[in-house]
Amino acid sequence: MIENPVKPVITSNVLKVSAKSNPNSVAGALAAVLRERPSVELQAVGAGAVNQAVKAVAIARSYLAGQMDLSCVPSFIDVQIDGNERTGISLLIERRLEGDGQR
Repeated sequence: MIENPVKPVITSNVLKVSAKSNPNSVAGALAAVLRERPSVELQAVGAGAVNQAVKAVAIARSYLAGQMDLSCVPSFIDVQIDGNERTGISLLIERRLEGDGQR
């Protein structure tokens, strides 16, 4: 369970995003992690949380402009929330130096 849904929770390389998460805060956390590590996973359960996560990725790209670009690989995940199994979305975000690959 996410303790404070407004701020992202960082667990190793995982950021858990809720529908109430501020996408600018998530983007800042995402950018900070990607400056230190090659990848990070965003986990979101529900349409509102996925919306905030995707907005955060777009905002993080602007925060990291000139340093690196990002690639995003979505997949389904099963997570336990209050003892119930729910299906969520995982967004694997990996850093990519600008100029690598095509857009």
